Order: sequence, then structure tokens, then C-alpha cells
Amino acid sequence: MPFGLILFVLLVGVPIVEVATFIEVGARIGLWPTIALVILTALAGTWIIRWQGMGLLATVQRQMQEGRPPVFEAFSGVCLLLAGALLLTPGFVTDTFGFILLWPPFRRLVYTQVGRRVDLRTGTHRSGGYGDGPAGPRSGKGPVIEGDFEELDDPQDMPPPRGGWGADGRGRQ
Repeated sequence: MPFGLILFVLLVGVPIVEVATFIEVGARIGLWPTIALVILTALAGTWIIRWQGMGLLATVQRQMQEGRPPVFEAFSGVCLLLAGALLLTPGFVTDTFGFILLWPPFRRLVYTQVGRRVDLRTGTHRSGGYGDGPAGPRSGKGPVIEGDFEELDDPQDMPPPRGGWGADGRGRQ
């Protein structure tokens, strides 16, 4: 399906369907119960996202400590973000899709279906920095600079700079 058609359906089709749903629900239960239901679904969705998000964060931290990449958890985080956007958008159709995305078995199903079509590879690569290189420990060759140091707490305790430059930066004291 072309991207332009998808964008058209999202920007034009979804609002038309939402308005039609509002009209139908409002005709059946009334104006104020319809408005209350929209607000209630937004509040409930926000609470569920916060609750699931905290659990997801704990799982990500645990997996990172174990050295495993949290790929499914990253996918779940994207689903929670999308669910939050759908639940905060007024409408019953978007709320329905938002609540479906909050259901962990549905996220797992979508993840496995997408995973079959996408080859995900993870790995690590170290470059630069301190520590051992890829060929093992460093040889230790290089200049060794020996010297003494003294910690000075107060800037006034520092000796004047050498080289003829004074405190004013022009060679004068």
C-alpha cells in the first residue's frame, strides 16, 4: 500500500470514523455519558500505561544487567508510546486500538509476526577508549613522565606562573 494512501486514511478516514462513532454512541447513551466515557478511557489508559511502563523499565534494567539485549522490551516500549497517543486522542476507535496495544499477549503476537519478516541481529563492538585492545593488553610502551605534585586548595597558594608572564597576562605583576 502506498505511503500516501496510508497517510490519507490516517488523516482523513480515522477522524470521519471517530465522528460517526461519536454520533452513534451519543444517540444511544446520550451526550454527557459519551463525554464521560471518553474522559474515563483516557484516564484509565494513562494509568495502565504508567503501571506497565514501570514494569517494563524494571525488566529492561534486569536484562541489561544480565547482558541480554532487551529487544522485545524496546518493541513493547514503542507499543506503549503508540497506545498512549491513541488513548489520549479523543475517540472510541482509537481507544480500542490503544487498549489492544496495551494487552501484552497481543504485543508478543505482533512481535513474533514482525520478527519472522525482519532479521534482527545484535552485537557489541568496542573501539577506542581505555583498557585492553582487540589484540589483548597493551604493551606499555610509551613515555613515562615522573614528577611530584602538591594539592593546593586555595588559588592564592598557587605559585606564580613561569615564563615571564605575570598576573595581568602581559608580563607585569
